Amino acid sequence: MKAVILAAGKGTRMGELTTELPKPMLPVHGRPILQHIIEGLRAAGVTEFCIITGWKAEVVEAYFGDGSRWGVKISYARQLVQDGTGKAPELAKSFVGDSPFFLTYGDILVKPETYAQMLQRFREGEHAGVVTVTSSEDVTKGGLFFFDAQFCLAHLVEKPSAAQLQTLRQEGWLKPGAPAWYNAGIYIFGPALFEFTATLAKSPRGEFELTDAIAALIANSHPLAGLQIEGRWVDVRDPDVLAALERDQT
Repeated sequence: MKAVILAAGKGTRMGELTTELPKPMLPVHGRPILQHIIEGLRAAGVTEFCIITGWKAEVVEAYFGDGSRWGVKISYARQLVQDGTGKAPELAKSFVGDSPFFLTYGDILVKPETYAQMLQRFREGEHAGVVTVTSSEDVTKGGLFFFDAQFCLAHLVEKPSAAQLQTLRQEGWLKPGAPAWYNAGIYIFGPALFEFTATLAKSPRGEFELTDAIAALIANSHPLAGLQIEGRWVDVRDPDVLAALERDQT
């Protein structure tokens, strides 16, 4: 299986740390975040990568080159306009071809075994993909996912407001004592994804949203299996998170 990594953003919440470096190149324990991701995916058998670059693209491309240093093949595509995550995967459409592929943000860190668990989940049935979730985050800061009895995605709401959360409770999606599943930002998709990224409209915040394409997938009967991430999951969103990672030696 191939992998597409979204690494185009500047990471404005990192402040001066990303003046000269794109956020995925910030070091954690002496290695760029992006290197941790590539090495974890390689451990799951992934050997072909397409990295979507943007801000300071040349830094990423110069560091990783063709990937031979890590025993993989790496190609690149540049997202020249930063207009959201919904259109970025289309830059890798020819790279992906007709095969399923991993799609991950370039600032999400997990244990390497997570990728292998995703592959296992994908192969358990006739799934169009896999979405990962965690129950440890504030759902108002990201996607809130809901699953059916087979733990396949049934409904999602991106960055729900207080009013939306109340409606979800009234409609029975949010139940007392049940976990609220937060989109963990690591996926497996089949090429069907591109049918829906191609027709995206911009969201109210003026961006093309990947979660809108995911919602369209399930609305059109493309089943997406869910997987709860066990162990470490870190969205390296700001300097405090980065500093905590440096202190953590596990």
